Amino acid sequence: MNVDYSTKIPNNVNLSEDRQVLKALEGWHPGYMDWWGDMGPEGFQQSLVYLRTAYSVDPRGWAKFDYVKMPEYRWGILLAPQEENRVIPFGENYGKPAWQEVPGEHRATLRRLIVIQGDTEPASVEQQRHLGKTAPSLYDLRNLFQVNVEEGRHLWAMVYLLQKYFGRDGREEADDLLRRRSGDADSPRMLGAFNEATPDWLSFFMFTYFTDRDGKMQLHSLAQSGFDPLSRTCRFMLTEEAHHMFVGETGISRVVQRTCEAMKAAGITDPTDIAKVRALGVIDLPTIQKKLNLHYSLSLDLFGSEVSTNAANAFNAGIKGRYKETQIDDDHQLKNATYPVLKLVDGVIKRVDEPALTALNMRLRDDYTQDCVKGMLRWNKVISTAGYQYKLTLPNVAFHRQIGEFKDINATPDGVLIDDATWNQRKGEWLPSTDDGDFIASLMKPVTEAGQYASWISPPKVGIDNKPGDFEYVKIET
Repeated sequence: MNVDYSTKIPNNVNLSEDRQVLKALEGWHPGYMDWWGDMGPEGFQQSLVYLRTAYSVDPRGWAKFDYVKMPEYRWGILLAPQEENRVIPFGENYGKPAWQEVPGEHRATLRRLIVIQGDTEPASVEQQRHLGKTAPSLYDLRNLFQVNVEEGRHLWAMVYLLQKYFGRDGREEADDLLRRRSGDADSPRMLGAFNEATPDWLSFFMFTYFTDRDGKMQLHSLAQSGFDPLSRTCRFMLTEEAHHMFVGETGISRVVQRTCEAMKAAGITDPTDIAKVRALGVIDLPTIQKKLNLHYSLSLDLFGSEVSTNAANAFNAGIKGRYKETQIDDDHQLKNATYPVLKLVDGVIKRVDEPALTALNMRLRDDYTQDCVKGMLRWNKVISTAGYQYKLTLPNVAFHRQIGEFKDINATPDGVLIDDATWNQRKGEWLPSTDDGDFIASLMKPVTEAGQYASWISPPKVGIDNKPGDFEYVKIET
């Protein structure tokens, strides 16, 4: 399935024969370009960036690399190939043919899910728009821009679904996706984590590791959808999403590695001696842990309440499944099944069996946590290989929560319940303080020479597209 580049909007959905939708998308295009100019990466719109662009949806060879100015990037509408005779893999419609059009009774639910997913894509571009000015290398700068243009393409993917399948409502929602702004007091983005600032590159790496991983889980769930165009859209988006999490995982690995190398060279044996470590111009491990605590807890909130009738309804309807639904060995309808949910019972955190149908958010969040652990193992291997007894860990799910069972309590990263006074007194031990932010900001000096890296991060093991270490990934306009 190659992509048609003959229209203004590259696509593999026969837009040239779908004049009404093509016209609607061409009408939306100028607003998108205005948004990209206003809210896309600041200061680099005329730079040539070595980016990958999708030209097919074959997983073995779907992208080509070349220099392109970001406003000239070919954002397109790309769906994974249609599976013949695909059936709905879960819910009350289990085994029935997948829908090629929106069923009237599920229209509102489907539209809302598509809008929420769509809203996250431009939000992260807005959150990251200033980071280019402090990039630790041209390699990292290029990775940032690759993430940004692909989030832009994911916005196009959701807008196509809205324009094609939801009529006037869809067109209005598509316009609103360009109207909202991350962190704006009057028209913020829809989900909390997407209104937070991304002030520095460690935050960016944490965001792409933890928050984009939530995106991966949501896309996997929607890729199971009985609404086939949504399923196919999400399946291709997952191909691109993998790079975003790679940027986060390897970015944090490289920060940890550089810190360990610097401590070792300076003969520092105690990684918690923060002042000594910071004097070396690297980020100490306890501060990395605090950033991790913040981004993991913000990302947990994206899963919504542990027990949710909305999630149950979407599953029953065949709209949103579970992570890797087709590989789960059960009836795919959850008739009499239960699932353990963490709850606050008489002031104690306990596991309580809930109907599996209403505990779908909890299950997806558990899958997410297991997925997060894999990267932690790699980061901790870097630390132990360097000879240090220090472990990065995921905080307890009750820590620093704004949504769900634990939103009204205070808990330590170990899950010990504490009162407000203790929390206020000690939260600086667990979450980044203003001083921590100021220290990290002081390290954020741009490095724009090919093959050079900032003092606080190691070079990558291999380049993008197998390019050499001194490859000029971004040709910066001077």
